[in-house]
Amino acid sequence: MRVEKLGDNKVRIMLSYDDLDQRGIDREEIWQNGRKVQELFWDMMEKAYLETGFEVAGPIAVEAFTMPTEGVVVVITQLPALPVQAEQELVEEDDEADAAMDSPDPFGAFTFVFQDLEDVIRVAHSLQAYEAVGGTLYHYKERYHLFFDEEEVGEDLYDTFWSILHEYGELSPTTKAMLDEYGKRVMDGNAVQTITQHFPLR
Repeated sequence: MRVEKLGDNKVRIMLSYDDLDQRGIDREEIWQNGRKVQELFWDMMEKAYLETGFEVAGPIAVEAFTMPTEGVVVVITQLPALPVQAEQELVEEDDEADAAMDSPDPFGAFTFVFQDLEDVIRVAHSLQAYEAVGGTLYHYKERYHLFFDEEEVGEDLYDTFWSILHEYGELSPTTKAMLDEYGKRVMDGNAVQTITQHFPLR
Protein backbone atom coordinates (compact mmCIF):
# COMPACT_ATOMS: atom_id res chain seq x y z
CA MET A 1 0.00 0.00 0.00
CA ARG A 2 1.45 3.36 -1.04
CA VAL A 3 0.11 6.82 -0.14
CA GLU A 4 0.72 9.94 -2.22
CA LYS A 5 -0.47 13.39 -1.19
CA LEU A 6 -1.99 15.23 -4.18
CA GLY A 7 -2.94 18.42 -2.35
CA ASP A 8 -4.14 19.78 0.98
CA ASN A 9 -7.47 17.99 0.55
CA LYS A 10 -6.61 14.97 -1.61
CA VAL A 11 -4.58 11.76 -1.37
CA ARG A 12 -4.02 8.86 -3.74
CA ILE A 13 -3.58 5.35 -2.36
CA MET A 14 -2.17 2.51 -4.47
CA LEU A 15 -3.25 -0.99 -3.49
CA SER A 16 -1.54 -3.95 -5.12
CA TYR A 17 -3.45 -7.16 -5.71
CA ASP A 18 -1.15 -8.70 -3.07
CA ASP A 19 -2.48 -6.13 -0.58
CA LEU A 20 -6.01 -7.31 -1.34
CA ASP A 21 -5.05 -10.99 -1.18
CA GLN A 22 -3.45 -10.53 2.24
CA ARG A 23 -6.79 -9.20 3.52
CA GLY A 24 -8.80 -11.95 1.85
CA ILE A 25 -10.45 -9.53 -0.61
CA ASP A 26 -10.95 -10.59 -4.22
CA ARG A 27 -11.15 -8.18 -7.17
CA GLU A 28 -14.95 -8.13 -7.34
CA GLU A 29 -15.35 -7.76 -3.58
CA ILE A 30 -13.50 -4.43 -3.57
CA TRP A 31 -16.64 -2.79 -5.02
CA GLN A 32 -18.84 -4.11 -2.20
CA ASN A 33 -19.21 -2.41 1.16
CA GLY A 34 -18.50 -5.51 3.24
CA ARG A 35 -16.75 -5.71 6.60
CA LYS A 36 -13.31 -6.52 5.13
CA VAL A 37 -13.55 -3.61 2.68
CA GLN A 38 -14.58 -1.23 5.47
CA GLU A 39 -11.63 -2.39 7.58
CA LEU A 40 -9.32 -1.85 4.59
CA PHE A 41 -10.70 1.67 4.13
CA TRP A 42 -9.94 2.65 7.73
CA ASP A 43 -6.48 1.08 7.45
CA MET A 44 -5.92 3.32 4.42
CA MET A 45 -7.15 6.35 6.33
CA GLU A 46 -4.82 5.61 9.23
CA LYS A 47 -1.83 5.19 6.91
CA ALA A 48 -2.73 8.40 5.05
CA TYR A 49 -2.91 10.29 8.34
CA LEU A 50 0.36 8.89 9.67
CA GLU A 51 2.30 9.50 6.45
CA THR A 52 0.78 12.73 5.11
CA GLY A 53 -1.36 14.22 7.88
CA PHE A 54 -4.51 13.74 5.78
CA GLU A 55 -7.47 13.45 8.16
CA VAL A 56 -11.10 12.67 7.41
CA ALA A 57 -13.35 15.37 8.83
CA GLY A 58 -16.74 15.78 7.21
CA PRO A 59 -17.81 14.71 3.71
CA ILE A 60 -15.36 13.01 1.38
CA ALA A 61 -15.41 11.75 -2.21
CA VAL A 62 -13.89 8.34 -2.90
CA GLU A 63 -12.93 7.28 -6.43
CA ALA A 64 -11.53 3.81 -7.11
CA PHE A 65 -10.01 2.58 -10.36
CA THR A 66 -8.78 -0.91 -11.21
CA MET A 67 -5.48 -1.13 -13.09
CA PRO A 68 -4.91 -4.18 -15.32
CA THR A 69 -1.68 -5.28 -13.64
CA GLU A 70 -0.83 -2.84 -10.84
CA GLY A 71 -3.90 -3.17 -8.60
CA VAL A 72 -6.40 -0.59 -7.38
CA VAL A 73 -5.98 3.19 -7.21
CA VAL A 74 -8.11 4.99 -4.62
CA VAL A 75 -8.37 8.80 -4.67
CA ILE A 76 -9.90 10.39 -1.58
CA THR A 77 -10.90 14.05 -1.58
CA GLN A 78 -12.01 16.05 1.44
CA LEU A 79 -15.08 18.06 0.40
CA PRO A 80 -16.39 21.34 1.78
CA ALA A 81 -19.83 21.27 3.36
CA LEU A 82 -22.43 21.24 0.56
CA PRO A 83 -26.03 22.37 0.39
CA VAL A 84 -28.47 19.45 0.28
CA GLN A 85 -29.25 19.86 -3.44
CA ALA A 86 -25.58 19.99 -4.45
CA GLU A 87 -24.91 16.97 -2.23
CA GLN A 88 -27.61 15.01 -4.03
CA GLU A 89 -26.17 15.94 -7.45
CA LEU A 90 -22.71 14.80 -6.32
CA VAL A 91 -24.06 11.45 -5.16
CA GLU A 92 -25.88 10.94 -8.48
CA GLU A 93 -22.72 11.65 -10.49
CA ASP A 94 -20.60 9.37 -8.28
CA ASP A 95 -23.18 6.60 -8.72
CA GLU A 96 -22.72 6.82 -12.49
CA ALA A 97 -18.96 6.68 -12.12
CA ASP A 98 -19.16 3.62 -9.86
CA ALA A 99 -21.44 1.88 -12.35
CA ALA A 100 -18.96 2.48 -15.15
CA MET A 101 -16.08 1.04 -13.12
CA ASP A 102 -17.98 -1.98 -11.87
CA SER A 103 -17.42 -3.99 -15.04
CA PRO A 104 -15.48 -7.22 -14.41
CA ASP A 105 -13.73 -6.85 -17.77
CA PRO A 106 -10.31 -5.23 -17.10
CA PHE A 107 -9.88 -4.43 -20.79
CA GLY A 108 -13.05 -2.38 -21.26
CA ALA A 109 -13.61 1.24 -22.27
CA PHE A 110 -11.91 4.01 -20.31
CA THR A 111 -11.39 7.78 -20.24
CA PHE A 112 -8.35 9.87 -19.30
CA VAL A 113 -8.56 13.56 -18.39
CA PHE A 114 -5.92 16.20 -19.22
CA GLN A 115 -5.39 19.72 -17.91
CA ASP A 116 -4.82 21.37 -21.29
CA LEU A 117 -4.56 20.74 -25.02
CA GLU A 118 -0.76 20.63 -24.93
CA ASP A 119 -0.89 17.50 -22.78
CA VAL A 120 -3.38 15.95 -25.22
CA ILE A 121 -1.07 16.69 -28.15
CA ARG A 122 1.92 15.15 -26.39
CA VAL A 123 0.07 11.99 -25.39
CA ALA A 124 -1.38 11.58 -28.91
CA HIS A 125 2.10 11.67 -30.45
CA SER A 126 3.37 9.18 -27.87
CA LEU A 127 0.47 6.83 -28.59
CA GLN A 128 0.94 7.19 -32.35
CA ALA A 129 4.41 5.70 -31.96
CA TYR A 130 2.66 2.46 -31.02
CA GLU A 131 0.26 2.75 -33.96
CA ALA A 132 -2.62 3.66 -31.66
CA VAL A 133 -5.93 4.29 -33.38
CA GLY A 134 -9.23 5.84 -32.44
CA GLY A 135 -10.11 7.88 -29.41
CA THR A 136 -12.83 10.49 -28.95
CA LEU A 137 -11.86 13.86 -27.50
CA TYR A 138 -14.27 15.87 -25.34
CA HIS A 139 -14.07 19.22 -23.57
CA TYR A 140 -15.85 19.03 -20.22
CA LYS A 141 -15.55 21.14 -17.05
CA GLU A 142 -12.65 23.13 -18.54
CA ARG A 143 -10.53 20.04 -19.17
CA TYR A 144 -9.99 17.61 -22.05
CA HIS A 145 -11.23 14.02 -21.81
CA LEU A 146 -9.93 11.32 -24.17
CA PHE A 147 -12.23 8.29 -24.40
CA PHE A 148 -11.27 4.88 -25.83
CA ASP A 149 -13.69 2.02 -26.28
CA GLU A 150 -12.70 -1.62 -25.78
CA GLU A 151 -12.21 -2.24 -29.51
CA GLU A 152 -9.63 0.53 -29.94
CA VAL A 153 -6.98 -0.87 -27.58
CA GLY A 154 -5.71 -4.39 -28.09
CA GLU A 155 -5.01 -6.48 -24.99
CA ASP A 156 -1.33 -6.83 -25.94
CA LEU A 157 -0.82 -3.05 -25.80
CA TYR A 158 -3.22 -2.25 -22.96
CA ASP A 159 -0.57 -1.80 -20.25
CA THR A 160 1.60 0.28 -22.58
CA PHE A 161 -1.31 2.60 -23.42
CA TRP A 162 -2.14 3.08 -19.76
CA SER A 163 1.47 3.88 -18.87
CA ILE A 164 1.67 6.51 -21.61
CA LEU A 165 -1.70 8.04 -20.74
CA HIS A 166 -0.74 8.22 -17.04
CA GLU A 167 2.38 10.23 -17.92
CA TYR A 168 0.26 13.14 -19.11
CA GLY A 169 -3.17 12.75 -17.51
CA GLU A 170 -5.31 10.90 -14.99
CA LEU A 171 -7.89 8.17 -15.28
CA SER A 172 -11.32 9.83 -15.18
CA PRO A 173 -14.46 8.42 -13.51
CA THR A 174 -16.63 10.46 -15.89
CA THR A 175 -18.70 8.16 -18.08
CA LYS A 176 -19.11 8.48 -21.84
CA ALA A 177 -22.82 9.11 -21.27
CA MET A 178 -21.95 12.12 -19.11
CA LEU A 179 -19.51 13.43 -21.70
CA ASP A 180 -22.03 13.01 -24.53
CA GLU A 181 -24.73 14.74 -22.49
CA TYR A 182 -22.83 17.61 -20.87
CA GLY A 183 -19.48 17.86 -22.64
CA LYS A 184 -18.47 19.16 -26.06
CA ARG A 185 -17.26 16.53 -28.52
CA VAL A 186 -14.13 17.98 -30.12
CA MET A 187 -12.94 15.03 -32.21
CA ASP A 188 -15.06 11.98 -32.89
CA GLY A 189 -13.55 8.52 -33.28
CA ASN A 190 -10.07 9.24 -34.66
CA ALA A 191 -8.70 11.75 -32.19
CA VAL A 192 -5.17 10.30 -32.00
CA GLN A 193 -4.63 10.42 -35.77
CA THR A 194 -6.34 13.80 -36.18
CA ILE A 195 -4.26 15.42 -33.44
CA THR A 196 -0.95 14.08 -34.70
CA GLN A 197 -1.74 15.19 -38.26
CA HIS A 198 -2.81 18.72 -37.40
CA PHE A 199 -0.84 19.53 -34.23
CA PRO A 200 2.92 18.90 -34.54
CA LEU A 201 5.02 18.67 -31.38
CA ARG A 202 6.64 21.94 -30.42
